[in-house]
Amino acid sequence: IVICTGGGGIPVRQRPDGSLIGIEAVIDKDAASALLADKLSADALLLLSDVGAVYSDFGTNQQAAITELTPDEARALDLPAGSMGPKVEAAAAFAERDGAFACIGKLEDALALLQGTTGTRIRRRKA
Repeated sequence: IVICTGGGGIPVRQRPDGSLIGIEAVIDKDAASALLADKLSADALLLLSDVGAVYSDFGTNQQAAITELTPDEARALDLPAGSMGPKVEAAAAFAERDGAFACIGKLEDALALLQGTTGTRIRRRKA
């Protein structure tokens, strides 16, 4: 079953009386997706983009795809906050749960991501 979520909603907070009030904030689609997947006890979280994987030395001649990471290894990477950073943090948070894994890669590679043949897979313990 595919379940999708995203950002772009209206951020609110709850007042003491239970009513909601709008606030200035941004809903991060990756964090929202990881939270939903966790609350649903999903086995896998796919974070899909136009980039095929998480890369070391991205944008340089030494660029190399990272195929597998633990949550701690993922968080240790120095990634841009406005790009791959939020995806990796969301994937790492989701993958903390035993038996769960997260994948980052291209939309057209969704099945191959689940099969572990492309993209970056983040899980609590490496295979």
